[in-house]
Amino acid sequence: MSHRFVFIGAGNLATHLSIRLKQQGFEILQVYSRTENSAKVLAEKLDADFTNSPGNILKNADVYVVALKDSVYNEVLSQIDFGNKLVVHCSGSMTMSVLKNFAENTGVIYPLQTFSKKREINFAEIPVFVEANSKKNEEKLIEIARKISDSVSVMDSEKRLFLHIAAVFACNFVNHFYVRASEVLAKKNIPFEVLKPLILETAQKVQESNPETAQTGPAVRFDENVINKHLKALDYDLNARELYNSISKSIFEFHKKSNE
Repeated sequence: MSHRFVFIGAGNLATHLSIRLKQQGFEILQVYSRTENSAKVLAEKLDADFTNSPGNILKNADVYVVALKDSVYNEVLSQIDFGNKLVVHCSGSMTMSVLKNFAENTGVIYPLQTFSKKREINFAEIPVFVEANSKKNEEKLIEIARKISDSVSVMDSEKRLFLHIAAVFACNFVNHFYVRASEVLAKKNIPFEVLKPLILETAQKVQESNPETAQTGPAVRFDENVINKHLKALDYDLNARELYNSISKSIFEFHKKSNE
């Protein structure tokens, strides 16, 4: 298997995915980014060409991986002639059909993970979900995905949307709560580091049991004395107060329903 790739995008996901493909013996021909420096930085890591002009994207790749913001798909992809090459995107929330106006062979390769350019990650442990518009393209994507991950599944666009929603709850929303927690601590000059053992233990518990049974805290039993004391202390930040109250009610209602 000697598929040659062009990456259209040079962000966090594109960086990790392209480097992993390169490590597994695939050839990355070129990196495109709207920002020339971003394209150049990633291309240097891959021994690849780079461009910031869609019109200069190479035509001799076998697979074109689109890792762009959803809002710029039409602007960028409409300038590229893909011919009969396979074009895939990496989005959790976008359907595969968004590519049909730009290419006849389309697919999705979606690694379920949060990526940051400066953090090393074991890609082999990341679940990768693929979809394609033909059996032949599906088989090609499965073959590629199995080279980079030990966990590969076929998943259609509708299911992938729900997977992405779940990922937003489990990752993005949780991280926002870390931000909110750090703000609360900063109010009394308490360092965020004191929460890190608690954060690690909470994450570890959910590895060993389901989230429902791992839930603790005053909201499960709706301890009004504690909750009201917390709400009063949060009077200085009405948004945080509203968020605390809303989540507490959600936790209580969920567990109340589960116990009925």
